[in-house]
Amino acid sequence: MSVADVDAEGPFSVFPETDRVITCVEGEGMVLTVDGAARAVGPLSPFAFPGDAATDCRLKAGAVRNLNVMTRRGRATAHVRLVTVGAAQGTELPYTAGETLLVLAVTEGIAAATEGVAAVTPGGQGTALGRLDCVRHEGPGPLTLRGDGAVAEIRITAVR
Repeated sequence: MSVADVDAEGPFSVFPETDRVITCVEGEGMVLTVDGAARAVGPLSPFAFPGDAATDCRLKAGAVRNLNVMTRRGRATAHVRLVTVGAAQGTELPYTAGETLLVLAVTEGIAAATEGVAAVTPGGQGTALGRLDCVRHEGPGPLTLRGDGAVAEIRITAVR
């Protein structure tokens, strides 16, 4: 997993036997052409594609910052989704045995009066997440998010 700045158009690096999920976390997005097929990738919209595919990038409106999650094909899989956390209630992210759960804060607090998102372990210990901070959770029990903002929920599962 990494966060990378893309400030120029052109080809992406090729990663043999790798699956990739890319999410634009800053900027207006990009158009990726993967093995000849163009796909618009908007802000906060995860897009999965083979890391060994010929991939070219065209920026929609200037530089972007991307969250990249890469897994070795046949050894692990990754799933990325955006989760909105509301101030009124906590958001629980369940834990499944054998899975690594990562949470990356992708926005500041949505409402001006909030301080963003905090991750709270089953034991009740909370950690405030600044923009692009990441927390790793490997159970037992769910990870609770409190506050106001959005996070990328990243689940990596070993292939058995």
